[in-house]
Amino acid sequence: MTWRPRVRPAAPSAPGAADEPGADRAPRTVGAAWGLLILNTLGSTGARTLVPLPRSLIQMITMGALVTAFALALAANRRLRVRPSAYLFLLTLLLVPSVLSSAQLGSGLGALFRCARLALFVATLWLLSRWWDGGPGFARHHVRMYFAVLVSVAAGLVLSPGAALPDLYGGRLVGALWPLTPPQIGQYAAVVTGLAVLLVLGRRTDRGSAALVVVPSLVLLALTHTRTATLGLLVGLALAVGSLVLTSAAARRFFTWTVLGAAVAAVGLGGPLRAWFLRGQSQENFTSLTGRAKVWDALLAAPRTLGQEVFGTGLGDKSFGGLPIDNSWLAVYHEQGLAGVALVAAVLLVLGGVALLRPPSLSRACALFLISYCAIASYTEAGLGDAAPYLLHLTVAASLLAAPGTPRRVPRGAREGEVT
Repeated sequence: MTWRPRVRPAAPSAPGAADEPGADRAPRTVGAAWGLLILNTLGSTGARTLVPLPRSLIQMITMGALVTAFALALAANRRLRVRPSAYLFLLTLLLVPSVLSSAQLGSGLGALFRCARLALFVATLWLLSRWWDGGPGFARHHVRMYFAVLVSVAAGLVLSPGAALPDLYGGRLVGALWPLTPPQIGQYAAVVTGLAVLLVLGRRTDRGSAALVVVPSLVLLALTHTRTATLGLLVGLALAVGSLVLTSAAARRFFTWTVLGAAVAAVGLGGPLRAWFLRGQSQENFTSLTGRAKVWDALLAAPRTLGQEVFGTGLGDKSFGGLPIDNSWLAVYHEQGLAGVALVAAVLLVLGGVALLRPPSLSRACALFLISYCAIASYTEAGLGDAAPYLLHLTVAASLLAAPGTPRRVPRGAREGEVT
């Protein structure tokens, strides 16, 4: 299924209509590189697939995707023209605590490998920053690529419903062709839905194309029973559409009908919605966030040296005591220390501050959605401090907030400046 944006004549009065000065000038290799970055962040662990895939093979594919993405970005940007960005500058600084802590080998040689992966990931983003122009070009790439992932999930559901809805995950939807967990699928479905809705409100695609993306994405989101993704979608869309209410009649209509629909659903479907939200969990399991709180308490109570407090224990698999941390802030604190937490907080504050200072536009609304979604998901999901989908979401937000202009070439050895 192909995402086909509507071709429309220039309309300066439409929100964000002047925000796309160079979207068509980006070579196709840019979209291909972005898709490979997404493939790299899909991960190598999750549900059992129909055709067993050795973890070593999956890791070879994902790492090969990252190397190929870097090569494509370098080939497309041979003159090394980059757009100075405070966001990318902070991500580059995040490498410092990552390397300092990983060099102690407390987390094994795998920590240094993950540092190299993060460095290559950030370098690829720098190369792609040449095509940041404040328009929705990268948002479209994001929708296309993640919707392709969702299509593979839907194909697995059709081929083997039992494998796609296993009892091991409580009947929640997983990836039967590629090992994807319910939270991953929920995240992708929520982001695709939110961006597609905003693109149709900003007249960057037609309603029919948007419906072909939004409807199946919402169905998959419902089958994952992922509360964090659902909450992030609702809150993120509310903030994003709210930023367009004063300048867009379509946004006002959407906001009004959404509020009315939510009220009717709350009255008529209160019982089923509550059952979906609880997922059959006990009150104790629900209040402990499915056991996450116990891991968090143990992590915070663990003894640490001063160096580990400041720089962390090194990049790992975002687990503690063999259990997933499932919190971006605690994962960063554990692996990159207080220095890493400060840098990640600065990333969100810088992007959020710039978004709030921008005038109302489609680009601003999409950026607000992505930033707010990542902020909400950071409480129960890890991924803000390493090469992960959340950093790709924030990168799209940074590209949407970039001021149109000509990227510059950085002389060898020169220091990157900060530009909002």
